[in-house]
Amino acid sequence: MRMIYFVLHIIGKKALKFISESGGAFILVGKSLRSLSHLYKDRRLVIEQMLEIGVRSLPLVVTVGIFTGAVSAWQAAYQFQGILPLSYVGPATSKVIFIELGPVLTALVLAGRVGASIAAELGSMKVTEQIDALETLAIDPIRFLAMPRIVAATTMMPILVIFADFIALFGAFLVINMLLHVSAETFFNGVKSYFQVYDVISGLLKALVFGATTSIAGCYIGFQTSGGAEGVGRSTIKAFVVSSALILMNDYILAMFLF
Repeated sequence: MRMIYFVLHIIGKKALKFISESGGAFILVGKSLRSLSHLYKDRRLVIEQMLEIGVRSLPLVVTVGIFTGAVSAWQAAYQFQGILPLSYVGPATSKVIFIELGPVLTALVLAGRVGASIAAELGSMKVTEQIDALETLAIDPIRFLAMPRIVAATTMMPILVIFADFIALFGAFLVINMLLHVSAETFFNGVKSYFQVYDVISGLLKALVFGATTSIAGCYIGFQTSGGAEGVGRSTIKAFVVSSALILMNDYILAMFLF
């Protein structure tokens, strides 16, 4: 009986903590949306974050994209062996890149770079009382710190996914052309024949949600940081884990609605 009580106590405590943190995240989103009225005045802060989140992530996105396309093409060729001609590798690879691999893998990689870095940066400011200093100076931390990061991540994630999609398609072409000796005309004609704009739009919609999710999680966890340098380390890891889990959960939910 005591064991059952202990288990129920733990479950109830975790459930209350989840509800509390979910409510705090929604409050953060609401305050950030209200701060959008100052977006033009704070455009410099947003542009700086777009540079940090978007432009400086390009080398990582290119690396992930080219190897994503390469391994997708190689695996597709292996699975088609003896069943379908290699001319179908291009359409199959492009479909899976545009719909799933491009948005999801790019978002997961950026969850480590963007979500974790946001949590670490804001967490360091929290434990060193810089955020308290902003409030003392009547500067809204949500407007000054959270809103620019959320807007920048939500805007730049679809742009980065577009880069990742085309780089991945190029990586798939290199593998299919150089190693499996399928001509460029055959590859790209197959991609063109089965191409649908809806596939790209659905992938970009996923990227939009993933960018917002990653930045919101990073900001909320950063603002809740405590415990000095050790707390900053915990927040960084937590931001990456939570962002990755939310990306996969949202991917499933969006797939149910979009397809």
